[in-house]
Amino acid sequence: MREPGVGLLGTAYLRSLQAVGRFLPYGTSVYTRDWDVLVVLDACRVDLLRDVAPDTGLLRDIGTLRSVGSSSSEWLENTFRDEPAVEETVMVTGNTWTDRYLDATRFSALDEVWKYSWDEDVGTVPADAITDRAIALARSHDPEQLVVHYMQPHHPFVPAPLTGDDGMSRTGDHSSRSNPWTLLRRGEMTQAEVWAAYEANLRHVLPEVATLVENVTGRVAVTADHANLFGEWGLYGHPMYTPVPALLQVPWAVTTGEGHDTYTPSLEPPEPLPVSRVHTDTGAQTQLGALGYL
Repeated sequence: MREPGVGLLGTAYLRSLQAVGRFLPYGTSVYTRDWDVLVVLDACRVDLLRDVAPDTGLLRDIGTLRSVGSSSSEWLENTFRDEPAVEETVMVTGNTWTDRYLDATRFSALDEVWKYSWDEDVGTVPADAITDRAIALARSHDPEQLVVHYMQPHHPFVPAPLTGDDGMSRTGDHSSRSNPWTLLRRGEMTQAEVWAAYEANLRHVLPEVATLVENVTGRVAVTADHANLFGEWGLYGHPMYTPVPALLQVPWAVTTGEGHDTYTPSLEPPEPLPVSRVHTDTGAQTQLGALGYL
């Protein structure tokens, strides 16, 4: 079923791009870069981070990297599926696609924080829960490499929620059917309104990244799994298999962990950890519908 205002021509256009995108060479794996701690800011654009970072003092030189996927599911699969270094990697994540696309047994540890710290009121995983668990595992496991995947600045926009955005779903779709990109395409929101909320969400998570950097050691790289489209090539959000440069170009910035002991983790995962799968093999139709393109 198509969303109101999205015709057959728009659906055919996206599907044509995706058909090409499935066969194009992917970008650069983060494992080819030098890092001890990898901070993933879900759906963060390069230009957004460059606009905000000077106000934080956290990052200076923000370069770019071509992502290995235009959606989280692609990025997870193409980053970790065949990577030997995964065996020495600890991952702390708020991204719900891990349950479907990652094999937890291959990791030194995989902490799926979204399974036990989901905030139903805002429809996402709080950034401080990710920080807490990342610092805890950095100290308890002393991993060769630590991946810390924050959901922000991906919608829902925690400090500046948009009317009509019903958050993310935990029942098989990464995005709901009513999200900022659908609202933008329908003309129910302006780009300025969504950009302001998107920016506020990045500003919301960066203090958590600063706390993480203060409490871990080694080379800390900050990146994203993919970006978001704001009308480039006539598209919005982050459809999968979509080879649009503005969507695949993600930030790459490096800083140094300070190794202080200023934060005391308090969040304890339940025992035993939840293992139930929430995703089903929904196929392309549901994926497009979840992103508002059907």
